[in-house]
Amino acid sequence: MSLISIKTLITDTIKPTTARWATASPCAVTMQDTCRQAAVGDKFAHGCGWADDTGVTAMRMGNEQIANALDEIANLLEIDNANPFRVRAYRNAARTVRGLGKNLATLVQQGRDLKSLPGIGRDLAAKIEAMLDTGHMAALDELHKKLPASLEDLLRIPGMGPKRVQTLYHKLGIKSLPQLERAARSGRLRELPGFGSKLQQQILDAIAAHRVAEVRWLRAQAAVYAEQLVAYLKAIPGVNEVVVTGSYRRGNETVGDLDIVVTAAKPDPVMQGLVAYPDVKQVVSSGSTRSSVILGNGLQVDVRAVKQHSLGAALHYFTGSKAHNIQIRRLGQKRGLKINEYGVFKGKRLVAGNTEQQVFRSVGLPWIPPELREGDAEIDAARRGELPKLIERDDLKGDLHAHTQATDGQASIEEMVTAAKRRGLRYIAITDHSRHLTVAHGLDVKRLLRQIEQIDHINEATKGITVLKGTEVDILEDGALDLPDAVLARLDLVIGAVHSHFQLPRNKQTERILRAMDHRYFSILAHPSGRLIGARQAYAVDMERVVGHAAQRGCFLELNGQPQRLDLNDTYCRMAQEQGVLVSVNSDAHSVAGFDNLDYGIVQARRGWLAKDDVLNTRAVNTLRRLLRQTLL
Repeated sequence: MSLISIKTLITDTIKPTTARWATASPCAVTMQDTCRQAAVGDKFAHGCGWADDTGVTAMRMGNEQIANALDEIANLLEIDNANPFRVRAYRNAARTVRGLGKNLATLVQQGRDLKSLPGIGRDLAAKIEAMLDTGHMAALDELHKKLPASLEDLLRIPGMGPKRVQTLYHKLGIKSLPQLERAARSGRLRELPGFGSKLQQQILDAIAAHRVAEVRWLRAQAAVYAEQLVAYLKAIPGVNEVVVTGSYRRGNETVGDLDIVVTAAKPDPVMQGLVAYPDVKQVVSSGSTRSSVILGNGLQVDVRAVKQHSLGAALHYFTGSKAHNIQIRRLGQKRGLKINEYGVFKGKRLVAGNTEQQVFRSVGLPWIPPELREGDAEIDAARRGELPKLIERDDLKGDLHAHTQATDGQASIEEMVTAAKRRGLRYIAITDHSRHLTVAHGLDVKRLLRQIEQIDHINEATKGITVLKGTEVDILEDGALDLPDAVLARLDLVIGAVHSHFQLPRNKQTERILRAMDHRYFSILAHPSGRLIGARQAYAVDMERVVGHAAQRGCFLELNGQPQRLDLNDTYCRMAQEQGVLVSVNSDAHSVAGFDNLDYGIVQARRGWLAKDDVLNTRAVNTLRRLLRQTLL
């Protein structure tokens, strides 16, 4: 049996397959909220496919890697003062690749002409096919030779788009984060047009946050590499069990380690297989029971072998958390037991450990779901028999937050509805952005009214799924909503969202949101804290007041499943549950593949102790409509 622990060692941020913060959706603009959401959860679109034509398992180039390369070329070309039309062509191609529901390699193998895809011409099709064949894109390699690789690091700082990086590079010779930080601290940035003292401080704050965050990965991005390793290890003859443990199994928003437990008839083939893994860049150590390698993407992989009868004990031990494990061990000590990764022992005699249920039973507890194992009340709840029956993905009846190509999405309403139905959803709300968010081509009144009519026609022609009419309307600085009551009254639901003025003082930001929630047609508060994990901290807001106001007002709060948001967080989910505020677990899908975000949202809901009845969109559509009507003032 082998344990694989994957640690992020960020060594080469310029490569498309490498990311300090593996965001599921590269932001269309730096200081805005509009993200082109690619679904990291789509295995076939993001590098989790496996070719086995010759009996040898090999990794397949994923769409996200290709899209990252195209985006990177666009960024570097813009920094290099290239033709804007050429820059736009690469950005459009990246958007197309991310929005596909199938792996590009599969399409090529099936004989699909890539030039038939939107925004992919002859030249770009050839570049993509070359990358599928070789893992490299010559145009990107040439730009790497021409421009410093460290420029890409600057683009990871909020507020630093390609145009600003271009100015810094050409005017001040700044090409790295340390140089940018020194220039900001010395005041040199103020020499440049558009770089005032406020922006200078924002840059310093962002660099500080980036430094803290850079060793963590979004769980959704880590899933790509974890699933590749799991598939590879399962293909080794004699392997029985492969389970990802650690903070990944507990559903943490970000992970520093991925622990994979593997049971096999003999550990040697697993160790040898790991060293032979196609993506291994460096073998740190190799032994009969423990090995360590570093992958080409910078992940460290540690392998440790235990025996089959210790599987449950190893799963419990390596899943953690540390605080949870300490409490379990103390309960064991009171019973004269020793609990570790090898089993539960009475003296030298092994008395349990084959399953996790045995481990928990040995200390008088029922099995505790991994998402709750944070050493925070779960053991007391288990002792009292009060553990919740956590929500499951199949409990969701619909998705109340999705976008189309009418604003910043990648698919038509019909395509989004078909994809939602294919995933077993009974209803979907189309909630394109409102007019204030111009960067997302937000809908004005006329365009939204046309969309309402279009949805009515689609509902008449579609069976098996209901399309709800909605909008993601901007909450303006004074708390007003971005669209007039006359059009909001015609919608099934109104999702209010903060997309601007993130820096308001805590009291003003809170009052702004409370005023918006008091609006007659307000239904759901979208991504309530406004954070983007690793890129932007939550705005200052009194969440306790917001949750309390939602309870008083009778409206709902969103848990946004987009992997860089996962907002509400687990703490606020429990706060909502305690006050009887229903949470809507939504995908915020911007493509057909984006519905996979619901999986990440469910994991976050489970971490927040939410049961089926705590979630708004587990209701049938008629019950949902009744609940939405109750929010009307």
